[in-house]
Amino acid sequence: MFRFADPIYFYLLVLIPVLALIRFLTYRNQKKRLRKFGDPRLLHELMPDVSRFRPSVKFWILQGALALLVVMLARPQFGTKINHEQRTGIETIIAMDISNSMLAEDIVPSRLDRSKMMVENLVDHFTNDKIGLIVFAGDAFVQLPITSDYVSAKMFLSSIDPSMMATQGTDIARAIDMASHSFTQEEGIGKAIIVITDGEDHEGGALEAAKAAKDAGMRVYVLGVGSTNGAPIPIPGTGDYMKDNTGNTVMSALNEDMCRQVAQAGGGAYIHVENNSAAQDQLDNELDKLAKKETTSTVYSEFDEQFQAVAILALLLLILEICIFDRRNPLIKRLSLFGTRKKTVATLLLLMVASTVCAQTSDRQYIREGNKQFRLGQYDKAEVSYRKAVEKNPKNPQAAYNLGNALLAQKKDSAAVQQFEQAARMETSPLRKSAAYHNMGVICQTHKMYGEAIEAYKNALRLNPNDDETRYNLVLCKHQKQKQDQKQQQNQPNKDDQKKDDQKKDDQKDQKQDKKDDKQQQQQKPQMSKDNAEQLLNAAIQNEKMTQDKMKKQQQQPQRRNVLKNW
Repeated sequence: MFRFADPIYFYLLVLIPVLALIRFLTYRNQKKRLRKFGDPRLLHELMPDVSRFRPSVKFWILQGALALLVVMLARPQFGTKINHEQRTGIETIIAMDISNSMLAEDIVPSRLDRSKMMVENLVDHFTNDKIGLIVFAGDAFVQLPITSDYVSAKMFLSSIDPSMMATQGTDIARAIDMASHSFTQEEGIGKAIIVITDGEDHEGGALEAAKAAKDAGMRVYVLGVGSTNGAPIPIPGTGDYMKDNTGNTVMSALNEDMCRQVAQAGGGAYIHVENNSAAQDQLDNELDKLAKKETTSTVYSEFDEQFQAVAILALLLLILEICIFDRRNPLIKRLSLFGTRKKTVATLLLLMVASTVCAQTSDRQYIREGNKQFRLGQYDKAEVSYRKAVEKNPKNPQAAYNLGNALLAQKKDSAAVQQFEQAARMETSPLRKSAAYHNMGVICQTHKMYGEAIEAYKNALRLNPNDDETRYNLVLCKHQKQKQDQKQQQNQPNKDDQKKDDQKKDDQKDQKQDKKDDKQQQQQKPQMSKDNAEQLLNAAIQNEKMTQDKMKKQQQQPQRRNVLKNW
């Protein structure tokens, strides 16, 4: 991506036409004064060393140098600059409970808001540490991958709300397991999992998950939020409180015993969060005990300065202007690029150089032409220009990426994905490569291919962790995928009922066919023996038994799990 950091300096380009006007008026006054001395042709013969073209060439060279200086002041920037910084710290994954019970107000202003304040203060104390954020209720997902970007951590922290989770409840085991797989592969560095919850574990398995994390070299710290006496759970926007299946108001209480057991199994500590800063200080002291290690963090700055190339061009023009004299040099009289006879040759040479440059950069010209057409909304014409650029230079990732955008604008999604994939393979810039993956994710998300979209967005975030739009789309895709999976689960019982109905119809048809066959046999053999009658009776019993077995198998199909507690 190309930009100017200080485009306000472009107002200085107004000086160029002003200076050109002054130059024109001065030259006209000069010619008027010369006419007072005599005929211009006679004066020209009397001054053979004076050139009519050199002053104009020098003037326009200075104008070009001035324009380049203005461009240099505007600070042209292009691409990305990657810095590798050495940092000494720890890695921390925060697993925050956002179930409905965290809305209880026994801690001011509420359990959830108090937890957010604690995490924000914790981030403020971090300097060289890495942090990640996981939210959980009946399910869990990564809200922020582990990073050193504290600004993004605070931004995503403020947007956390229980409505983000489609499945309510409290599954601490799943949160710890996901956190243990979210660290980097660095060895010898302290890794802490901080679980912030009210301790209402509805799923179980938290102790086993904490012990597994401890065996993997991590420490599990549990921050218990709430009071042991319990408090009702308010329903946002209604002024009422949540009730259970029997109609009684739900009282959510902190389960300190379970929190202590999880912290002990995870080799960490249990900290009770109250309406003071004691818990914050205790947590900071516990984290200071973890081993710190020097790690390399890759920091991306958005743009890299490109004014150096513009400064070199301006310097070359100034040197050229100095080397050109107002009068013909007596030492090189024979070399006259500004004489009437040499004009045609010089023009031809310039045209040859220009044509050579155009031939070498024709793919870029096609790209620029396509960009103009794309901005005008002429996507079909832009597609043609970009395809010409790709044909001219198949290894140009920008041409492939722009072609993908033109195809995407025309809703040619499958062809656009192919171009984005090609651009991602050839691209070396992390930001532009991330943009290609982002666009692939958008296409997959549009077609409700949420699994593929999630993978594309993850690839984009690995290359550009500061892309908030991609991170938002990733979270949205995860929610949409959860809804899609739940809808499939809801449709599964309906399919099972349809299968049962079809099975009953088939059984009824079989029974009618059996009765019809029996009647036919009775008509053919009016006198049936006792042995034949017993065989037919046994066959009917066996058929009925098989039908009952089929019905039992249909009833044993997995059904959707009903969540009894949604807090």
